[in-house]
Amino acid sequence: MKFGGTSMAGTERIRRVANLVRKQAAGGNQVAVVVSAMAGETDRLVNFCREANALYDPAEYDVVVASGEQVTSGLLALTLQSLGAKARSWLGWQLPLRTVESHAKARVESIDGEALIASMESGEIAVIPGFQGVSDEGRITTMGRGGSDTSAVAIAAAIGADRCDIYTDVDGVYTTDPRIVAKARKLKAVTYEEMLELASVGAKVLQTRSVGLAMKEGVRVQVLSSFVGDDAVPADDLPGTMIVSEEEMNELVENGEVERQHVTGIAHDKNEAKVILTRVPDKPGAVAHIFEPLARASINVDMIIQNVGRDKGETDVTFTVPQADLARAQALLEDKRDDIGYNRLITDSKIAKISVVGVGMKSHAGVAATMFQSLADRGINIQAITTSEIKVSVMIDEDETELAVRVLHTAYGLDAADEAA
Repeated sequence: MKFGGTSMAGTERIRRVANLVRKQAAGGNQVAVVVSAMAGETDRLVNFCREANALYDPAEYDVVVASGEQVTSGLLALTLQSLGAKARSWLGWQLPLRTVESHAKARVESIDGEALIASMESGEIAVIPGFQGVSDEGRITTMGRGGSDTSAVAIAAAIGADRCDIYTDVDGVYTTDPRIVAKARKLKAVTYEEMLELASVGAKVLQTRSVGLAMKEGVRVQVLSSFVGDDAVPADDLPGTMIVSEEEMNELVENGEVERQHVTGIAHDKNEAKVILTRVPDKPGAVAHIFEPLARASINVDMIIQNVGRDKGETDVTFTVPQADLARAQALLEDKRDDIGYNRLITDSKIAKISVVGVGMKSHAGVAATMFQSLADRGINIQAITTSEIKVSVMIDEDETELAVRVLHTAYGLDAADEAA
């Protein structure tokens, strides 16, 4: 079981979490719990680091920011004990949860689950701070935003858990953002592939890396809400959304438990920015000169369009980068202007990416055509397109984001039926 920051915000909410955990243990399950820091706590700690030293040492930064999860793991263990349950906390270095790569964005390498399994078999509830691990040098490391999801999946894999329940402030994965589309439906099950695509194109439910790890390790993940009443049905009886393999999904479809849709969900992301370089020389190596410096600076490039130039020997190149990286990308490209040989650099941060995702696209033609026609009918202009086997993404004006999401949700028949019907 994994609980996010909003679920752990204050002693009252921690008591509610403790009750959910105790119910699972009372049902005869061996339980490990992964917790995030209280909502807003990590940001507070990050600000302390910046105030102490603007050019902070990443290793010491990790020491500071990892303390948020240490506090909540101790508090949850204490609360469980007050309810008569056997519980203890396990810090990242006590497991140990070994990580590689850099501080602040470490990756899980291995977990020794033996001591944890022995503790759980003795009837103890294990409470583990998410987001943190230990490096080969014995230093505390952290895994970046949303890292607790990855901790939970990695621990579930290490102990061979039947399931990894991720409790958030939403009660599952929806066909799109319910705040935009009131008729969005909660999905009973989603494949790993679909969830990976949805997470990577803007759906904020799970961290992308945690979904990739679940897929690799075959961990069944369930997304559900921790904001249920004390008298609510237990998670085992009222599931949120299960994230499963394609094989398991096919079984659910065959058994009539899940309806197969061509499109599973629609995601949007306003955190993209467009860059246009005009009159780039149309010759071998020109495009490499643009993208090599961006790659070296670890700036992810998403959509890329190369237009045929009006004048022979020249072309315009358009691409998108994360909005947070726009200033760095601009500075790098201006620095390399002579090498690239472009005329003008134009940027636009008022854009959005709308993505349609579904495993059903593999075997069904016409998904992209429906998207383009539906947007055209409402006068929404498409500035760029990118596709994968189970996804079509388009770039549009940011102002038209909500309209585009609603139009597409209806066009693919995803709207929930009216209650009265």
